[in-house]
Amino acid sequence: MKAPYGVILAGGESRRMGGGDKCLQRIGQQPILNHVIDRISPQVAELALNANGDPARFAQFDIEVVRDTIEGFAGPLAGVLAGLDWAAQKGADHIVTVAADTPFFPQDVVAQLLLASETQGKPIAMAATPNETGKVMLHPVFGLWPVSLRDDLRDALNQGVRKVVAWADVHGIAKAIYATDRIGPFFNVNTPEDLELARTIIGADA
Repeated sequence: MKAPYGVILAGGESRRMGGGDKCLQRIGQQPILNHVIDRISPQVAELALNANGDPARFAQFDIEVVRDTIEGFAGPLAGVLAGLDWAAQKGADHIVTVAADTPFFPQDVVAQLLLASETQGKPIAMAATPNETGKVMLHPVFGLWPVSLRDDLRDALNQGVRKVVAWADVHGIAKAIYATDRIGPFFNVNTPEDLELARTIIGADA
């Protein structure tokens, strides 16, 4: 399999943070988005950012910005479709998506998603962690997606499908399972309290 392309999903409305772009909030010496770019860039062949609105606000990051083609904040699936359409134009076979507000995700997530897809025989793969009861919980934004499914996804979105797992389940989902710790490997910054925790973690690592 060719190295997948990477898409950072930042198309949400950030309501719990009070609006705006969560990924532009700073932790340590730089915006969250810098942390995400630094982690995902070495793992993929090429990288884009899925975001709506004026792309000029991301000019400092020197990254291609692709917007949703489904109007009305249709959720992460719309970002996946935008990424698949972008990657198709580049001749890619797969994309891996990651969240723009998740600064500490594993630096082998692409390799583990590819391995899960291959060994479990499923076209789509998602990161997963066990919860406190041991049940495996999916993190659908961290996913491996075949470009060949983009028209199927477009049709589903146009028919009103919005839940990531509901659409992906139809095709088959492999799970790349990670152990968890106090905050978990896919901790994301949703609230001002999360932002303060992330700053504490960065400070502890400094």
